[in-house]
Amino acid sequence: QVQLVESGGGLVQAGGSLRLSCAASGRTFGSYAMAWFRQAPGKEREFVATISWSGGRTYYADSVKGRFTISRDNAKNTVYLQMNSLKPEDSAVYYCAAGPTVVVRGPHDVRSWGQGTQVTVSS
Repeated sequence: QVQLVESGGGLVQAGGSLRLSCAASGRTFGSYAMAWFRQAPGKEREFVATISWSGGRTYYADSVKGRFTISRDNAKNTVYLQMNSLKPEDSAVYYCAAGPTVVVRGPHDVRSWGQGTQVTVSS
């Protein structure tokens, strides 16, 4: 299995940018699809973006299309989420996730979760 540790969260003003990283270990990273989810207080965990094991397929939630970019570097066992033009409604705990599917479509595809990193966007 794979273990995931997120980093890169913090406080940023609206319109700013952050780059999240997720470091993986466990010897199976290269064969797993990866994804980012987020959860705001009082809300359900929601899908943000996913990327296939090869990086050839990516999908995004409508709310982040054109602003966020997911990428992976299998040589470094790391997945990234570049977040631009941030809005207050992007504030949430962001979770890295891994699954043995072509892409991660939802929580049922997930086999491993990270602990999360807080992103707060001020107005």
